[in-house]
Amino acid sequence: MGARKPEDTRSFALCAHGGAGKTSLAEAMLFDNGNITRMGNVQNGNTVSDFQSEEQKRNISISTSLLTLERGGKTFYVLDAPGYADFTGEMSAAIRVADTAVILVSSVGGIEVQTSKAWEYAEHHNAPVSFVISKMDRENADFAKVLADIKSQFSQNALPVLLPIGSAEKFTGVVDVLKGKAYTYKPDGSGKFTEGEIPADLAGDTEAAKEALVEAAVEMDDGLMEKYLEGESISDADLSRTLRKAVASKRIMPVFALSATANVGVAQFMDFVADYFPSPVDIGAVEGVEPKTDAQFSALCFKVMADAFVGKLSFIRVYSGTLSSEGSNIYNVNKGEDERISSFKMMTGKDGKDVKEVIAGDIVAIPKLQSARVGHTLATKGGFSGQFSAIEFPKPVYSVAVIAKSRADEDKLGNAISRILEEDCSLTFEKNAETRDNVLSGMGDMHINIVLAKMKERYGVDLDTKTPQVPYRETIRKMAEAQGKHKKQSGGHGQYGDVYIRYRPLERGAGFEFIDSVVGGAVPRNFIPAVEKGLREYMASGPLAGFPVVDFSAELYYGSYHDVDSSEMSFKLATRLSFRKGIMDANPVLLEPVMDVEVTVPEQFMGDIMGNFNSRRGRVMGMEAHGKLQVVKAQVPLAEMFKYATDLRSMTSGEGSFSMEYSHYEEVPGDIAKKVIAAHKKEDEEEE
Repeated sequence: MGARKPEDTRSFALCAHGGAGKTSLAEAMLFDNGNITRMGNVQNGNTVSDFQSEEQKRNISISTSLLTLERGGKTFYVLDAPGYADFTGEMSAAIRVADTAVILVSSVGGIEVQTSKAWEYAEHHNAPVSFVISKMDRENADFAKVLADIKSQFSQNALPVLLPIGSAEKFTGVVDVLKGKAYTYKPDGSGKFTEGEIPADLAGDTEAAKEALVEAAVEMDDGLMEKYLEGESISDADLSRTLRKAVASKRIMPVFALSATANVGVAQFMDFVADYFPSPVDIGAVEGVEPKTDAQFSALCFKVMADAFVGKLSFIRVYSGTLSSEGSNIYNVNKGEDERISSFKMMTGKDGKDVKEVIAGDIVAIPKLQSARVGHTLATKGGFSGQFSAIEFPKPVYSVAVIAKSRADEDKLGNAISRILEEDCSLTFEKNAETRDNVLSGMGDMHINIVLAKMKERYGVDLDTKTPQVPYRETIRKMAEAQGKHKKQSGGHGQYGDVYIRYRPLERGAGFEFIDSVVGGAVPRNFIPAVEKGLREYMASGPLAGFPVVDFSAELYYGSYHDVDSSEMSFKLATRLSFRKGIMDANPVLLEPVMDVEVTVPEQFMGDIMGNFNSRRGRVMGMEAHGKLQVVKAQVPLAEMFKYATDLRSMTSGEGSFSMEYSHYEEVPGDIAKKVIAAHKKEDEEEE
């Protein structure tokens, strides 16, 4: 293994909208390369990539799978990333660590929501991109139309390198534009083909495609450009060298026509990957972080997985240096901890092959690292002081409150949640002290359902769910004054406290302000902190419906005391009486959180989206076109958004996606406020 070189490594992430054929392409690559003897099928749940029980049950990818194969003296690391919106964080992490993003676009369905998301992630990470126009054997396949859409919506640098011979049931092979050869396949899925001359009806298209590739390639070299402009021929060696540069710099984004399930064009795709996809050497150092020398080991942990047999696996991308598993430690820069390495595993689905050494560009798994988390920088102690920038994951948009079904489930919940959170960075879990809900948040109902199934299967934790409580607030709309007088005599020392407090509304988001305006010692200085402390305690549960009171000032301006009977507790109790009366006299109202929502959908669904926002009390703030997709920005109350992920999927047949984050609080309409207040008073009565 020591003979391996970084320049012979090719890593790429297969990304797409769900159902475009990523996992089928990965399966065909393994089959054509001799790694497996029979091609599995996504519908049958027997592919190498989709090995988790939930993936096989649902016939979709839910987690990025790593495949390793050797071809033409090159090591391929293939990251098969999920294409459904609920698992978009996995796609982002895969593109982050791969040297190229391969974006599949269905020749039938064309560009869809997650296709655009893959492009956005690739742009964000400045990753080289290639496009695979897949499913060319399907009815209504249209290579020319999809290529034109890719060019118009993404980049004019998308240039075909494999042209289809026919389409739908007449799709029989591909033309390699650079080699000037046609490859005709047997129709039995064996991947066997014969090489021949280009069909006459494709000669013009092939010539035009090669000319576009040559023009783009020679731009990478001034000398070659001059020769080309003067009409001199470009040698194959010069063309090959500059083509690789053009792909690495995104001047060329290669486009391939193929069908993975029919196994047509996959071999030519892999040959192009070996010859022209960038290596880690072509990509260069990761921006912002450089080791002291190229020889010093550095890596990024981008995925953590619980394996039933090996235990915890930490997936890393090596960015510099080499490291041996024999007697070596690995240093977690983020945690400041050193750990012994037992082995490195080159993974193909769930199976791993042990290797003793890793080099720059490798993507491998390390078993049983205790400290490593997604986003952590790993190195050798003293050799690397920086940290790679964190991997960005989308914010959760769908939440449920989870309730343990039994005491045993409750006891195991904490451990199970912490393990699941290690693996899935698109999840959050919060014990909300205010609403007393245990809130599990993810990217959609499918995401959450899969997490709950994992927790039951792996850790024996059975959970019920309910809609989380909305964290309402209370505030006031006018000024009010209220006296609070607490007087109690029961033998010995009595209790006496007397306060006059003026309550005023503040602007939204201002919080709470305490003002001490007492003069002449009407309330002794040593009791004033007790008044403020009492207000801060009592405002946590407002008189309207028990929600925190916000955005008001409380001015203590008068009171009285007793030399013997007054105490801090007496003044706190007096403050409570003033607070309850004063807030109720100040026209209290209920506030609700409002979210900024951004929805991306094909334009044919715009009417449904707009109407649905209206039904949710939403306000559309703006719209903009992204190619054939529309982005709608709106503000919607959180109370109306808990089931939106499910409804959006239903409205758009799974083609819509959205993001959501907190914006501000605003007043709840009167009729809705009455229902909320009544419901909470009923809950309080039932608890009593």
